[in-house]
Amino acid sequence: MKTEKNTITPNAWALVPLGVFLIAYLAVSVVAGDFYKMPITVAFVLSSIVAVWMSKGGTLHNRIELFCKGAANANIMLMVMIFILAGAFAQTAKAMGAVDATVNLTLSILPGNVLAAGIFLAACVISVSVGTSVGTIVALTPVAAGLSAQTGLPLPLMAAVVVGGAMFGDNLSFISDTTIVATRTQGCKMADKFRTNFAIVMPFAILTTVIYILMGSGVQNAFTPGEISWIKVLPYFVVLAAAIMGVNVMLVLLGGTVLCGLIGILTGAFNIWGWTTAMGNGITGMGELIIVTILAGGMLEMIRYNGGLAWIIQKMTAKLHTRRGAEVSIAGVISFANLCTANNTIALIMAGPIAKEIAGRFNIAPNRAASLLDIFSCFVQGIIPYGAQLLMAASLTGVSPVSIMKYLYYPYLLGFGALLAIWLRYPRKHAMGTNSSQLEA
Repeated sequence: MKTEKNTITPNAWALVPLGVFLIAYLAVSVVAGDFYKMPITVAFVLSSIVAVWMSKGGTLHNRIELFCKGAANANIMLMVMIFILAGAFAQTAKAMGAVDATVNLTLSILPGNVLAAGIFLAACVISVSVGTSVGTIVALTPVAAGLSAQTGLPLPLMAAVVVGGAMFGDNLSFISDTTIVATRTQGCKMADKFRTNFAIVMPFAILTTVIYILMGSGVQNAFTPGEISWIKVLPYFVVLAAAIMGVNVMLVLLGGTVLCGLIGILTGAFNIWGWTTAMGNGITGMGELIIVTILAGGMLEMIRYNGGLAWIIQKMTAKLHTRRGAEVSIAGVISFANLCTANNTIALIMAGPIAKEIAGRFNIAPNRAASLLDIFSCFVQGIIPYGAQLLMAASLTGVSPVSIMKYLYYPYLLGFGALLAIWLRYPRKHAMGTNSSQLEA
């Protein structure tokens, strides 16, 4: 039997639990005709049972202990704590009125003759602020749909504008689930990942804005925003500034939650009990993600222990001799995982350990690996018609997800831009790790 002191032998059979998960979640959903028919938590429970059952870790008690060791990994527990604080902050901010205030602020300063581009920029600002693409789509899509009816701009176009901007923030926000998981699995600071990520995606966000300006030019903005409450937008600016300065993310989220609570009490949005209720609802709302994170951590530890991850890495890197090839393989792993799960956070949890091994072997900087993981997860999540983002946008506008897809310029450019960054080794400053080994670029 293998021990932790020995080199783990690559073993394809160790991937059986992953296959069980894909069958239980993906195949069953396809057959049922509803991608959310099978709860992802149930699929992970089934695959975790199989992982424990078939493991070579000795007695059942020892195998369960090994599973718990993976589930209670320091990185997993830290992610759980961050999710808890992120949920408390997001829900407190929403109850206090910060989301509505941000929508009114961004829409009030939009140029009237570039409506589509303005909504895209509004979605970018809101999603970076609230850290959730689905939340941004829920907040802004009804506004975009109303503007479509008033101006004659195609409804699928306006839905796509919101989805594109929402994915921009999902990729870059410091309080986004994807940012949290990508940075924790790769072992880098959020500020470092943000700088690398920003350099890659910003040119294509600007290009997307230009495209939407050309498509929507001449149309007047008939939207009348509500009163702007500047104090209610303040927590988002504070959180963003503190995160960019490199303040510990848990302190950032805790401080943001306290600030939102105080502002909410001072403005009469809620009392002390309303604040605690909002925090409780936010934490509870993270329940499924926390459960999945813990189960995935345990299952992946069993797969790693039995040689599954070593087998994947061996096969993926057998013919790789360059950093470019390694980065493309990281992009491929996360894209495939996202296509299978339709959830970019879960895909990152599953693909993160593999990407970290590949990055370490080819001396890819952790912040670059985290950026590539997050970018490609958001690229895929933003274009699949069975993902939560497109399904939500389609539901709120009454159009089909497929009709929205042809207007998703930002997600398409996001994927293209990331591939271009790999090819050009851009930004070079953040491409290499600290390992001094010389590999061909």
